[in-house]
This record gives sequence, C-alpha cells and structure tokens, in this order.
Amino acid sequence: MSENKIYNIDEIMKMLPHRYPFLLIDRLEIEEAGVKGVGLKNLTMNELFFQGHFPNNPIMPGVLQIEAMAQTAGCVVMCENDDYAEKKCSVLFMSVDNAKFRKPVRPGDQLKMHVEKVKVHRNIFVFHGTGMVDGQVVSEADLTAMIIEG
Repeated sequence: MSENKIYNIDEIMKMLPHRYPFLLIDRLEIEEAGVKGVGLKNLTMNELFFQGHFPNNPIMPGVLQIEAMAQTAGCVVMCENDDYAEKKCSVLFMSVDNAKFRKPVRPGDQLKMHVEKVKVHRNIFVFHGTGMVDGQVVSEADLTAMIIEG
C-alpha cells in the first residue's frame, strides 16, 4: 500500500477487527505507510456514548478519544506491510502515557486523530497521537502497541 492514500470505511474494516459501536474511524489518510497518518471521526448525537456522557451536556469520553488514536495508529502499522494482512495480524494496545485532554469534543465535531510513529522495536510500536477539532488540539497521548500474527 502506498503513501498519501485515502482509505474508506470498508477498507478500514479490513484492517481492524472493531465494529459498530466501537469502530471509531470513518476515514483514514496515510501520509507515510507505517509512520504517520490521520484518522477522521464524524461525531453525531447518535453516538451511543453521548446518551449517558452526559445528558444535556454531551461530551466524547477521553478514553474513546485515546481509543480512536490507537485505532488510527493500528491502521498506520497495518498499511506498512501487505504481509500483515496475509498473515491476519492484529495490533494490540499495550499502554498509554502522557494523556492530556484540552477541550471537550461534542456532537457535530469532526475529530481528526494525527498519529506518528516515535519508535519501533521488533513488533512493538510507540506512536504520538494528537486529536484535533477545527485545527485546535483537544487531546494527545503517547501510545504503545504490539503486532501479533493470527
């Protein structure tokens, strides 16, 4: 797979095992396969989490923003090598560090998760993720994940 490629929801679902309501990426742009990309989530009041977080003041939970970054990073890793798909590899989330939440994310927002690989050691990857709405940082974190076969 090549750089600067846009992936639609059908292609994303081939890379990730997540499904509704836990698939948190609607579109993906790979800027450099295996290194960096941008995931996009269009938020509507129909998201299940808005029903209880919070009534009369709907806000996307921070942990779901982190999960959306992790899913984006997983796709960036999967796009690096066609062998990953052939071997039915999975990306497993290991840790989150330095998480910060700066502004609330609400229905009607378009959340863009910018992720970039910081380092790799064998099958373990570290990414820095930044969530943005309308060009403003709303969240950020360092994410560690591993890729496994099967």
